[in-house]
Amino acid sequence: MEVFKGDVYGFLGRNGCGKSTTMNIITNILPKDSGDIVLGGGQPVTVGYLPESPTIFGYLTAREYLDYIAHCCNYQGDIKARVNEVLDIVGLTQAADRRAKGFSRGMTQRLGMGAAIIGNPELLLFDEPTSALDPQGRSEVIEIITRLKNMGATIILSTHILPDVERVANRIGIMNNGVLAEEGSIRDLMNKYGTGKISLSLRNLTDENKLKLLSVTFARAEFNNDNLKFSFSSENTDDCAAQLIRVMADNGMIPDNFTIGASSLEELYRKVVGE
Repeated sequence: MEVFKGDVYGFLGRNGCGKSTTMNIITNILPKDSGDIVLGGGQPVTVGYLPESPTIFGYLTAREYLDYIAHCCNYQGDIKARVNEVLDIVGLTQAADRRAKGFSRGMTQRLGMGAAIIGNPELLLFDEPTSALDPQGRSEVIEIITRLKNMGATIILSTHILPDVERVANRIGIMNNGVLAEEGSIRDLMNKYGTGKISLSLRNLTDENKLKLLSVTFARAEFNNDNLKFSFSSENTDDCAAQLIRVMADNGMIPDNFTIGASSLEELYRKVVGE
């Protein structure tokens, strides 16, 4: 796997496929059997790690815990200022002086993320950070990752929750049975695995307009309510798209959605892992 500076790298795969093992090898928690791991071109790199289920000292407040971790990391700057900054990043400023034992699962996860970033590391590893969280908790964690992304962080995000990856990642790697089955930018892989496919949706699609769209020559067309999916030989992608757009323009049809390639990360994922 290849991760570039500034990437949010979505590390995908089913439970048990080897994602956490890989993360633990990268952090040197587990020894590798073979192969090489090179971080920062072989130069020393600081790493922040959030395990799937972080263990927090419940008798400490959020502020005390981050202060403790900052000292463990031998943080060289103003620790008090850094703790306040991290509390703001992870959305725990209002709960800074509450004991962690009273935190919800989402708050505990956010405090764990704070511990991972407190030392201002060059590489962040987040292992299933949204696992077992309710929708609000998941959204809060993804917002933190988005904020870190905008700050220029390099992040490997291990997860099996595909919508989370679609929101924040620019590149992905897909594990299947212990092997990295595919890797690349989401855009490039969408195009690769969706070649020969166009999906579109139109409101109140009349039978007359449906026939006009279906009159364009395609290998196969599927119709479901107001959604149409067309499949064709990959070398005709541009021509087929142009024909559809021309038919819609000539007949005053405005699509709600017009997608060339794989229609979702889930579709791409299923193709890669053979489901």
